[in-house]
Amino acid sequence: MAADLGQRPAHRVDPAEAPGSLVQPGARPIVKASDIEKYFGTNHVLRGCSMTVYPRETVTILGRSGSGKSTFLRCLNLLEEPSAGAVEIDDTWVRAAPMRRRDRDERERIRRLRLSATMVFQEFNLFPHLSVLGNLIEAPIHVKRQPRKEAVEIAEGYLEKVGLSDKRDEYPNRLSGGQRQRVAIARALTMQPKVLLFDEPTSALDPSLVGEVLKVMEDLAHDGQTMIVVTHEMQFAKEAADRVYYIEEGTWVEIGPPEQVIDSPRDIRTRQFLARFLGSAHRHGDGSLHEPEERIHIHEDEGPSHAHEPHHDHDHEAHDERDHAPDKDRSDRSHDLDHEIERGRHH
Repeated sequence: MAADLGQRPAHRVDPAEAPGSLVQPGARPIVKASDIEKYFGTNHVLRGCSMTVYPRETVTILGRSGSGKSTFLRCLNLLEEPSAGAVEIDDTWVRAAPMRRRDRDERERIRRLRLSATMVFQEFNLFPHLSVLGNLIEAPIHVKRQPRKEAVEIAEGYLEKVGLSDKRDEYPNRLSGGQRQRVAIARALTMQPKVLLFDEPTSALDPSLVGEVLKVMEDLAHDGQTMIVVTHEMQFAKEAADRVYYIEEGTWVEIGPPEQVIDSPRDIRTRQFLARFLGSAHRHGDGSLHEPEERIHIHEDEGPSHAHEPHHDHDHEAHDERDHAPDKDRSDRSHDLDHEIERGRHH
């Protein structure tokens, strides 16, 4: 029996979500996430988060580990099923339906939504048995049914854009971490999505390689590629973002341009996060200084953080909010594109 999809979900634009400088006058939002809730068992990870993104905008999400930022990003293209709420990307909308099996029409909507919003992961997720060029043309050929010649031409154009034309025939294990992440960005671009989703794209890199990836991302932002970026790279957020969202305990605490949220945050929780994260005094909006209580080193895979608990920086204690999910392994959810490709091969 087909699900009753009903009317298009209602969406409220926050007053702080003013269109960025590259947005064309009169442009409608391309991403509308409405009242997203997410539970992992009894762990309430997202508490009614909404977001509006316009074409050609770059928005960044900041927050402590375990605050829900990566889970929110994964809910945008249904790699995580929201417990409640709705997502609309490029006029394709899907309501949360965690307790029932989706029908064919809904599954097709999710497929279209994922084609419109492509994810770039922390760990690259390149196919090790394929060359760089092979990685880039695999999905366009098997998922989008693109002719091979056209797929190769598009792939070569994006390899040039990320500065890796000379690596087209290399295999991932012969590349540096920074080069592999640039290949992953180029691979995402070959699907020609409306929106790129970045989940901590530099967190797995040696510090010496971070700059080359951020340079590519900054160029994309300046070219008007719509992007939603979960990051701890404050300089990137300040220079490239139209808008910054700070999340804490599954709720947006502060939304605004980087000069407000990063340079002159209004909420004390944002100021405390920045002071701890930056490890130095952070200036309040009134000019006074907030001295950090402690220096913390943040990893995306650490567990939920609580202000009253001491921070322990031990690798063996690392986990995140998804560890409470009882049903699916996170790696299964990160490879939906692989399943799309396999399905394409057999048709």
